[in-house]
Amino acid sequence: MNMHITVDPVENLLANGLKNLWFPVLPSDHLGEKPISIRRLGYKIALWRDNDGSVHALEDHCPHRGAPLSQGPVLGDRLQCPYHGVEVRCDGTVTKVPGSPGCKLEGSRPTRMFHAREAAGAIFLYNAVEAHEEHPPQLVLPEQLTSPGWSSFLCYAEWQGDYRYVIDNVMDPMHGTYLHKMSHSMSEGEATARFVTRDTDKGFFFEKEGQRGVNFDWTEFMDDSCHWLRLEIPYPKTGGPGGNFTIIGSYTPSSRSLSAVFHWRCRPLTGWQRDTWRFLYKNRLEARHWAVLEQDRVLLEFMEPDANQRENLYQHDLGVVRLRRYLKNAAKAQLELIDAKQLP
Repeated sequence: MNMHITVDPVENLLANGLKNLWFPVLPSDHLGEKPISIRRLGYKIALWRDNDGSVHALEDHCPHRGAPLSQGPVLGDRLQCPYHGVEVRCDGTVTKVPGSPGCKLEGSRPTRMFHAREAAGAIFLYNAVEAHEEHPPQLVLPEQLTSPGWSSFLCYAEWQGDYRYVIDNVMDPMHGTYLHKMSHSMSEGEATARFVTRDTDKGFFFEKEGQRGVNFDWTEFMDDSCHWLRLEIPYPKTGGPGGNFTIIGSYTPSSRSLSAVFHWRCRPLTGWQRDTWRFLYKNRLEARHWAVLEQDRVLLEFMEPDANQRENLYQHDLGVVRLRRYLKNAAKAQLELIDAKQLP
């Protein structure tokens, strides 16, 4: 008997990351002089720096025989495949086939390219529908990562499991009251709440009704060339200068079972207050924040892959439901575009 397994195209697209978006893929300091290979967004990707230090990215697959380009030498804006010396430029064009000069492979453009940007201590790639997108949109970062009035630290981790569980976790402010109740900043506020949503130009807030500046009171989703989640944790005076503590998050699928998790920890301050907080953070607060993240990581990694198929949701989950629906509708729209253009 033949068995046919049907793959839902919407689920497949979401599992690998929506198209036509920027995604953070790696902290900048993880990429040195030698090329490296990473798995992100459903692809194996070669990353390298040219002579000026600029980052380039190609699918890590030589168009000749499929060998990993990342294992070869860097030739400025090109990688040379170690297997047979084929040279591939950062725009996906084969510039040289030393073993067979003038063959049809030379001058062709068979390799998927990725536009790369470095910002806020991270490398971002544009996950284009088309393999050779010429004009990607500008990467737009939240104010907390660009304004001179803010200071931030990037926290990067890789967690086992689907990246969408990380998104669900951040879009669930109420879990802070329980999972993180022993945290130095999560113990205040009521253990019950009613939530409401509030639309913005780029997304929406999901927030506790009648409570602000007490605990993990709200999460904001922003769709602005990249998907961002933002939240705010009220801080006591013992947390140093700068007022409330803002976290900016963005999450990228590495594989079906691994997530690249980016959190920027931000505070609004300048001058000596900035220096004081950065010193305090590195010497006291960072370890506490990692402890809170570990609570999230352990819980999510112990969830079954199909846990979201056996749920009983209630009022506190309105934000999760709304964001899941938003992403699913975006995936459907992109599939219609791909079908219309007859793209692979």
